Amino acid sequence: MPLSIDQHRRTILLIGASRGLGHAMAAEFLKHGWNVVGTVRGAGTPLHDLADEYSGRLEIEILDICDPGQIAALRDRLSGRMFDMLFVNAGIANRNPMQTIGEVSTDDFVQVMITNSLSPMRVIESLEPCVSATGLIGVMSSGQGSISNNETGQRELYRGSKAALNMFMRSFAARQAGTSRAMVVMAPGWVRTDLGGPDARLSIEESVPSLVQVLIAQQETPGLQYLDYLGRTVPW
Repeated sequence: MPLSIDQHRRTILLIGASRGLGHAMAAEFLKHGWNVVGTVRGAGTPLHDLADEYSGRLEIEILDICDPGQIAALRDRLSGRMFDMLFVNAGIANRNPMQTIGEVSTDDFVQVMITNSLSPMRVIESLEPCVSATGLIGVMSSGQGSISNNETGQRELYRGSKAALNMFMRSFAARQAGTSRAMVVMAPGWVRTDLGGPDARLSIEESVPSLVQVLIAQQETPGLQYLDYLGRTVPW
């Protein structure tokens, strides 16, 4: 059952907050004085531990973003509520991310594209009425989604899924033209998470606090931007 949180605080609806970057984002927004409604796929996650620490300011909702029925159910549960920010954090890679696109199995292709590209946009399309007219809608992309910056290849399916997500966000933003909403496609950097791996350049502590600062600073800046965790523009 939803908690009776302080309605005078700004609130973010954070999709995919159970662990890794999403969990760290939830913790950082709480440190900044925000309320957080975070989604997880099951019980016993690090986000549940965080909820114990921030009693009354963190709500947990169950959502598998790849299940349209669960997206619709979450929309119904949140009906009538308004958020200052909606951010969708989702990302997987295929089992062998160094495969060329011609080597990728159809099953892997479908799973990665649904998880990284289609499902985040389904969430945004469904939940955007819950975001205030001057709020921010963001999605976790990657610098590897930049077509202009792709000079090395590699991780081809992951790159393609994030490039597709970027394109879908541009289409969404085009339909939002004339509104006051800020929209951000975020590149968090190469971070040491389950997805980024142990050799990644950045720790979560080096990426997420700056990333959250960038999102907060982008509020009330209408239009879509593709930014990295330091606020620098990433070429499409």
